[in-house]
Amino acid sequence: MSDSAVTPDTSPGRFRNLSSRLLLLTVAFVMLAEVLIWTPSVARYRKTLIEDRIDRAYLSMLALNSLPETELNQDLENKLLQQTDALAIILNTPTRRMLMSAGDMPPAVDLMVDLRTESFWSLIMEAFDTLGQTESRVIRAVGMPGNDPDATVEVLFDETGLRTAMLDFSWRIFTLSLFISLITAALVFVSLQWLIVRPIRRMAAGMARFRENPEDETRILKPMPRSDEIGTAQMELAEMQRQVHGALKQKNRLAALGAAVAKINHDLRNTLATAVLVSDKLQYIEDPEVKRVTPRLMKAIDRAIDLCSQTLNYASEDVLALRPRSFCLRDLIEETEANLESSGGQTRVVWEIDVDPDAEIVADRRHLLRALHNVCDNAIKAGSDKLTVSAEISDDRIVIEIADNGPGLSDKARENLFKPFAGSSRKGGTGLGLVIVRDVVSAHGGDISLLYSGPDGTAFRIIIPSDISPHPVALARGDTNKVA
Repeated sequence: MSDSAVTPDTSPGRFRNLSSRLLLLTVAFVMLAEVLIWTPSVARYRKTLIEDRIDRAYLSMLALNSLPETELNQDLENKLLQQTDALAIILNTPTRRMLMSAGDMPPAVDLMVDLRTESFWSLIMEAFDTLGQTESRVIRAVGMPGNDPDATVEVLFDETGLRTAMLDFSWRIFTLSLFISLITAALVFVSLQWLIVRPIRRMAAGMARFRENPEDETRILKPMPRSDEIGTAQMELAEMQRQVHGALKQKNRLAALGAAVAKINHDLRNTLATAVLVSDKLQYIEDPEVKRVTPRLMKAIDRAIDLCSQTLNYASEDVLALRPRSFCLRDLIEETEANLESSGGQTRVVWEIDVDPDAEIVADRRHLLRALHNVCDNAIKAGSDKLTVSAEISDDRIVIEIADNGPGLSDKARENLFKPFAGSSRKGGTGLGLVIVRDVVSAHGGDISLLYSGPDGTAFRIIIPSDISPHPVALARGDTNKVA
């Protein structure tokens, strides 16, 4: 593992860990809920206070009306008004209208409140209006007492006492809400800390510990016996760590095996080269039997040398570095044709090239030549005697199709088409030809796919983007899981 890997912060500061954030969010959400509850509550409380004043004013008027006229005086009215917290009271009945005031004339009215016509939203707006006032106002409240539906009472009073009572009510609500939110947050904090935060921290610590040495089997996370989402995540993480551990062990074994195979191939190729030199002398022997078997022996040695060379080249190439430049695509295809004809003497193969002679593309010419050579060579070695190469060039991509009239690919070859040493459809093949083609096309940012394959022939399509980067592109080797 790289030493530059980022180490997770296992000692978060204040309000940076999950528990603290959950605590703050719980408090905030509970307070928000309490605000939503407080808003209609304070409006309702204001209405209740006004209704209480109306009921008390009605009782005061009844008390005043029950006294003899000889006992009525201004001092008595002032006391009744003081007990009612009113500046003036007006009682309207079907038969009469009564006024009780501290002076000759009632004070000027700043706000009219008719409880008979108030709606839910108007009560809320008026409650906020009362709480936001900084000056004292005189309110005229009109309503009906609860025990006399035929009477209407009008009360004039100072808004200061009403606002004070509403503020006291709000403060009590806030204090109670804060207490409830803290208790709720503490309970939620403990629950989440036990059920979620601690298991997540354990998983994070297990991942960090496994990252330090993934080849140590003892560092694989041991899941807790839980059936919820956390337990599922722990089981999946443990399974993933086991697979990574197994893949690393397999990788080390394959690396050692690959090094051994490369050394064996190198020595074997040198041995075969010596055998070629010795076999060359057989052609001068006049024995008919020797002359008959010598060509077969030479071809067998050539195939063995080719197998060793391809294996060594594949094992030694760790990256493909692109050097894009502009060139004529038709010239590249004609060069592929010439190379195959000169190397194998395949004069019987008919080539049909449907490519614009003036078409210029930007790519790595050397690697693209190698890719086209491999595709066409596979077709010829499979028994094709006709190859059709066409190309379509647009502003954003280059599409090259290569079709042959061979016998087609077997089912096994299709399943392992781009797998090293497994995708060959002929005896003695390495299965590296199309793997190299795929790597070259992938390095260009493109893709290769099998269009069709059957008794009438096989066709491949190569697609690469037109805007190839002019900088070298590194392509990791050994990616045998990519699907064409």
